[in-house]
Amino acid sequence: QVQLVESGGGLVQAGGSLRLSCAASRRTIRNYTMGWFRQAPGKERAFVSAIRSSGTLDYVDSVKGRFFISRDNDKNTVYLQMNSLNPEDTAVYYCAADEDSISRSYRARYEYGYWGQGTQVTVSS
Repeated sequence: QVQLVESGGGLVQAGGSLRLSCAASRRTIRNYTMGWFRQAPGKERAFVSAIRSSGTLDYVDSVKGRFFISRDNDKNTVYLQMNSLNPEDTAVYYCAADEDSISRSYRARYEYGYWGQGTQVTVSS
């Protein structure tokens, strides 16, 4: 079992930045792919970014060049640095984790077995 706790959300003006953190406990994430998803009001939870245990990165097109995912295995934590935020980025952001597998894309919700409770990000115009 992996327990995930997100932090770092909040209210920010358009153009601002936030850094989300996802702290994992009960098991090391060293061999896990870690992902970030977001859910805006009235919409489904959608993929944002993922980082594999190898360090391979993936981003949805809408955040490329603005968001940056990273991990610190010693701290058992994954981060999402979000820059140039706009109101369309407003959502609850969720951290997700599952053991690495070559056969997965890690862009789909069903590919993750562990989820955090989410942290709200609100971007005002």
